[in-house]
Amino acid sequence: MPQPTGVARSPSPQERRYRRFQLRYPVHLLFRSGDLISEVDGVSRDVSVGGLLVECPVLIPQHSAVDFIIRLRGRTLRPVELMGEGKVVRVEPSGTQAEFAVAVECKKPITPIEPYLPTDSN
Repeated sequence: MPQPTGVARSPSPQERRYRRFQLRYPVHLLFRSGDLISEVDGVSRDVSVGGLLVECPVLIPQHSAVDFIIRLRGRTLRPVELMGEGKVVRVEPSGTQAEFAVAVECKKPITPIEPYLPTDSN
């Protein structure tokens, strides 16, 4: 049976494992490239439990190992911090003031950083 004209069909449509959210929050990244360890601040463009896209002023080489902290500010009394680790899977020029859009795939789901609460030793 012939396919309808003008309709493009992908043999394997791209499916994402996790839902993405367009969230713009500060992100602090620590990355390793060779023997060097560097830190840079960026802004998230979108975030999922399995990764994020960050606008960043420096080029982070593809396949670099990355640790990051996302600081969520909003209507809560204090900021909520999320942490994750993974690797850079894609780098492209950014269409904003930041020079690069860096896609990070996480090793495990992004998790909240639990604040240190001293225990009462009575």
